[in-house]
Amino acid sequence: MEQNLTTGSVFHNIVRFSLPYLLSYFLQTLYGMADLFIIGQFEGVAGTTAVSVGSQVMHMLTVIIVGLAMGTTVSIAQAVGKKNRSEASLGVGNSVTLFMVVSVVMTLLLMALVRPIVGIMSTPEEAVEGTVRYLTICFIGIPCITAYNIISSIFRGLGDSRHPMYFIAVACAANIALDYLFMGALHLGPAGAALGTTLAQLISVVTALAAMRRGNIGIAVTRRELKPVRETMRKILKIGIPIAAQDGLIQVAFIVITIIANRRGLTDAAAVGIVEKVISFLFLVPSSMLSTVSALGAQNIGAGKRNRAKLTLRYAILIAAGFGVAVSILMQFIAPSVVGLFTEDPGVISAGGQYLRGYILDCIFAGIHFSFSGYFCACGKSGLSLLHNIIAILLVRIPGVYLTSVMFPETLLPMGLATAAGSLTSVVICVIAFAVLERQDRKNNL
Repeated sequence: MEQNLTTGSVFHNIVRFSLPYLLSYFLQTLYGMADLFIIGQFEGVAGTTAVSVGSQVMHMLTVIIVGLAMGTTVSIAQAVGKKNRSEASLGVGNSVTLFMVVSVVMTLLLMALVRPIVGIMSTPEEAVEGTVRYLTICFIGIPCITAYNIISSIFRGLGDSRHPMYFIAVACAANIALDYLFMGALHLGPAGAALGTTLAQLISVVTALAAMRRGNIGIAVTRRELKPVRETMRKILKIGIPIAAQDGLIQVAFIVITIIANRRGLTDAAAVGIVEKVISFLFLVPSSMLSTVSALGAQNIGAGKRNRAKLTLRYAILIAAGFGVAVSILMQFIAPSVVGLFTEDPGVISAGGQYLRGYILDCIFAGIHFSFSGYFCACGKSGLSLLHNIIAILLVRIPGVYLTSVMFPETLLPMGLATAAGSLTSVVICVIAFAVLERQDRKNNL
């Protein structure tokens, strides 16, 4: 299952690795939407709201876990690039130990805080108990969510992005079937949605473990590798924590922007909500580039082929930015029609079209800074990714959205442009950081 990504065509390697990753992201998005869609067929507004609120919480937790797991992917990929089997095995074993502890701690902590969390989310009173039941069952399933993401990160570190796609496809199919069983046939409501999600994750983990047993992944893990090693743990966390913090901060920024939009009234709130869903699909491409550059870049850096890692970055920027330019131009003509797929309200369609025409430019800039973030991760400097996101979100994106919301109450276009300005700021910082790293490399090679 291990794939050498340090030889052959760089562009071909990017395409071969990123397409399954892109499909995995799509399936994961579909997986998250299934509960909400299906419960709407069998339950009332209270049940739908409970699943909606609960799924937002679980999405944020999943994003944080995926960010932490990036440390595993990069550590293993660097070891594979160096052809150091013992180091790769140690990375796998220590990741298993680390995330097993993390998942247990998260489960216990979140179980104790489930009601305060529901309160923080300002859950409507009619949906409180349903949300509590949904989150309680999902929190019990956190070890399964963690196990799936760690196994997937191990495969990606080995250069294999296809098997994680198969695992999430199994989970998606199982989740839909179980949702219809628990919510449709058994009428378990939000608890049934959570039970279906948790069992589907368990099925995907069992499938992944079976695949690892059947296939020769080239990595042997014994009790010795499971024993924590400070340097290995430090390396995983040094890469993973900044990425997890960055992704969590991005989710918080989305929530803040939603709150700002909600204060403008129901029409603008609905418009912003619809556009966020559209953007979440379009951002699958930039997100896949971040993970692709991380894995491919780490293998090449581990193999001492830094120029190939830089070439991977350049190709990723061209692919992501090219996609962003294409959809940005297209959306200037069809934005209202896209919003109209989700609503028939003319006011929402008009406001959403304005917001989408501005926001869509973020696809260009996000594709660029996501690619840079992947390169920084591959170099073991994921703190740079956290830094540029903190600056962009706190100093540009959120203040910009707030100010344009106040200054332009009749249109959402400036608010959309303000979100894109945040990513443009990140691009500028990334270019400067990359230039500094290049200068340091030249000095070290003299």
